[in-house]
Amino acid sequence: MRKVLIIGATSAIAQATARKLAGMGDALFLAGRNADKLEVLAVDLRIRGAKAVHTGAFEALESQQHESLVSEAEKVLGGLDVALIAHGQLPDQAACQGAAEATRQAFAVNAESVLGLLTILARVFEQQGAGTMVVISSVAGDRGRKGNYVYGAAKGAVSLFMQGLRNRLQGSGVRVITIKPGFVDTPMTERFEKGALWAQPGQVAGDIVKAIDKGRDVVYTPGYWRYIMWVIRLIPESLFKRLSI
Repeated sequence: MRKVLIIGATSAIAQATARKLAGMGDALFLAGRNADKLEVLAVDLRIRGAKAVHTGAFEALESQQHESLVSEAEKVLGGLDVALIAHGQLPDQAACQGAAEATRQAFAVNAESVLGLLTILARVFEQQGAGTMVVISSVAGDRGRKGNYVYGAAKGAVSLFMQGLRNRLQGSGVRVITIKPGFVDTPMTERFEKGALWAQPGQVAGDIVKAIDKGRDVVYTPGYWRYIMWVIRLIPESLFKRLSI
């Protein structure tokens, strides 16, 4: 049985992951903004076999509360083995281009809050000499694109931070796992037309659980995104900036 903290637990991918962990008998602490949704999810997870399910309030922009959230999860679970950071927001790129405050808010939610939480969790896990930190980043962070470069830049910052953290914690007993989904059919992407490359939250959740079990460093999900992004990163900047992708 693992003791797992899930931050942003009501997101589609986080919910699907929590259901898989519940079926494995893990104990869970769910953190999110909507208390009613958290409680509905908690009831479902108990039925699915979770050893225990607790809930707590989380607001990405209230960084002064993040330390107490982690401490509360440690206390009620009797320790922490895994922390999954799954919160995020897909900003309106056009709005960000027109207002600096919109860009700052997008970075605060998608990057700054995540980096702060990782710093807190790294200290906890490093002190105990064990633990796994998992963060849902994005393939959007692999290369800047005109259609979503604010979101991509925030996710790129998270991925780079995790790369450095993974390097620092090498040999400490602490694992740092970066999850990079491609297109996923969730409420956050409901306005987009779906195609063959789109995945369901359950598929991504399955890859997250496998990564935790196997100790992977960076996971593209579905796996074909590793090759897609490899090709995209190889395109020369002089050509890439003229492409409509």
